[in-house]
Amino acid sequence: MYYCKNKTMNPIFRQIITKTVKQLFGKDRADKISNYITAKQALNLKVTAMHLFKDIVFISLGILVAGFGLKGFLLPNGFIDGGVTGISLLTEAMTNYPLSVLIVIINVPFIILGYFQIGKPFAVKSIVAIVGLALALTLIDYPIITSDKLLIAVFGGFFIGAGIGLSVRGGSVLDGTEVLAIYLGRKTGLTIGDLILIFNIIIFSIAAYLLSIETVLYSILTYLAASKTVDFVIEGVEEYIGVTVISTHSEDIRVMIIEKMGRGVTIYQGKGGFGKSKENLNRSDIIYSVITRLEITKLQNEIEKIDPNAFIVMNSVKDLKGGMIKKRHFKER
Repeated sequence: MYYCKNKTMNPIFRQIITKTVKQLFGKDRADKISNYITAKQALNLKVTAMHLFKDIVFISLGILVAGFGLKGFLLPNGFIDGGVTGISLLTEAMTNYPLSVLIVIINVPFIILGYFQIGKPFAVKSIVAIVGLALALTLIDYPIITSDKLLIAVFGGFFIGAGIGLSVRGGSVLDGTEVLAIYLGRKTGLTIGDLILIFNIIIFSIAAYLLSIETVLYSILTYLAASKTVDFVIEGVEEYIGVTVISTHSEDIRVMIIEKMGRGVTIYQGKGGFGKSKENLNRSDIIYSVITRLEITKLQNEIEKIDPNAFIVMNSVKDLKGGMIKKRHFKER
């Protein structure tokens, strides 16, 4: 599974692998490390680099697209959206403070919450994404597309939703409301959809008082368009995802899920069905676990480091009760 032809390995890449192995096992043991360990380390670095590149691409696209939706549609016409973006737009309309500054400041508490709830990589990526969005709003001169209110509401919401969805696929968020919803969902038992709806009802109620009813109605349409676009881009907004993993390295994956993901696992005894005779069907352990949607990227990354050919099935889980996922403490990391 981790086989690698050292003779054909790029010399620079080989030097990086050798240095990494020496750091992990010490200089005295490095010469005794097998080709298997070296190849496994090479695979880990390759997978990490590929996933980091994909995350950067998704986050960058998300920043540019969301900035286009805000500056090309909503800002010139005084519309708002839901979540932290809506709070920032509403504050900007009332105080005339720069939107780029407000987006960063208002998102800070949610990123801190995400650091403890989800992890350091998520928090770092989210900070980069949010600061990147602020810079895009400040530095990029987006064109104003239309003055038609209906088109502004629909397509402004579409581009904002697409930007948020792309950033989530890159392992970050541009709007911290969802992080708070995940945390409160674990404490209250409400679904993430219910909590986000409650947040936005509060935001739009305040906007109706401060702005006009007509503006709020168009803004609600913007929010609905953004919400549906996010669903489309990231393929579902359910908080929990059930993951089934079939692999010849099931024990390594089991340990990884427990130690690195902090999740519980259930192991089923199974055997492969791809065989002509009953005797040729190989037995294997089937691992099942439940994670949050924001942890999908990390889990796939870690599984690919162990077994690139692992068979992974993911299913949306509307809600659950018991188990480790709802018993995790807020400051467990």
